[in-house]
Amino acid sequence: MRGNSVLLIIGGGIAAYKSLELIRRLKERGVHVRAILTKAGAEFVTPLSVASLSGEKVYDDLFSLTDEAEMGHIQLSRSADLVVVAPATADLMAKVANGHANDLASTALLATDKRVLMAPAMNVRMWNHPATQRNLATLKGDGTIFVGPDDGEMACGEFGPGRMAEPLTIVAAIENALAAPGPLAGVKALVTAGPTQEPLDPVRYIANRSSGKQGYAIADALAHAGAETILVSGPVSIAPPSRVKLVKVETAREMLAACESILPVDVAVCAAAVADWRPETAANGKIKKSAGAPPPSVALTANPDILASLSKGARRPQLVIGFAAETDNVIQHAQDKRARKGCDWIVANDVSPSTGIMGGDKNTVHLITANSTEDWPEMDKKDVGARLAARIAETLKGKAA
Repeated sequence: MRGNSVLLIIGGGIAAYKSLELIRRLKERGVHVRAILTKAGAEFVTPLSVASLSGEKVYDDLFSLTDEAEMGHIQLSRSADLVVVAPATADLMAKVANGHANDLASTALLATDKRVLMAPAMNVRMWNHPATQRNLATLKGDGTIFVGPDDGEMACGEFGPGRMAEPLTIVAAIENALAAPGPLAGVKALVTAGPTQEPLDPVRYIANRSSGKQGYAIADALAHAGAETILVSGPVSIAPPSRVKLVKVETAREMLAACESILPVDVAVCAAAVADWRPETAANGKIKKSAGAPPPSVALTANPDILASLSKGARRPQLVIGFAAETDNVIQHAQDKRARKGCDWIVANDVSPSTGIMGGDKNTVHLITANSTEDWPEMDKKDVGARLAARIAETLKGKAA
């Protein structure tokens, strides 16, 4: 980290006191720190304390002619290697997510061309509010990196997520963000994840038990390795990884359309559990049951084959990877699927109920290629993602479009 420069934006919240320790820890590691102190932040820490620890002038006024002459907000926002917002309040997140620029902090964030790392801190109810969660998703989609918040007791006496991450945790996240470009720098990756939901009527649908955890872990690992990663996800209940652009879909047809709109890419990882069939006709109103009447019959029709479409299309990625979730003859079925779909690799696993893989945090996979079968030991899904990303980097080395 030595020799790098960080622009620290201190928002208004009781957690602002941790920003002083953060500055001290960064200075210990040879990081040059400039700080913007918001008006609300100055209610909790003083400009003098921030300046004393950083060894730099503290910036706080968008309309200061002296500051604009010495270090304009454009230059201030672009002179650092990384912009860090700690604490990132609900107000600051909302401003950036919606493109507001009415003070020095929000203007600098809107004007920067550098990566932004936010450490949120707020009341648990504010954090869980739909508006904050919408802003969080928007910011992540724009490439903002997040660290925290942690669970714990708040200054207000409530308990839950909302505590700002500890200074050393933020330092580790900064170090990671400032790291040299990963092995997949310059690579564009597409990942599909989660189930699809095929509507029977406005309130019912056909789906499966996929949690999306493995696909999300793969997207996170690819982004961590430096790839520009787009995640096309069916409905899941997990937060998207940082630095990953999220595209939400529901049906298989929507997922295929989203994937085709993202092409060309260097690598496509089709980890989604796409429904093979959908109701031929979805009812416009809720299907009602009548006493004594037999249940309605549902005619099914085939969904588009996303893996085969990407593998055999005119804009085929250099590397196409599919998944095979099987309950018997896992390797044989996976080998057959790889040949049938035309993809390069298949990641196969046994999803029998006794394995606990569907919805669980661990996975045991077999990597099927044209020439070999690799049996990987049981590991966390995050580790499966990291190992697969490493294999992708090894294969695509020097071949990115």
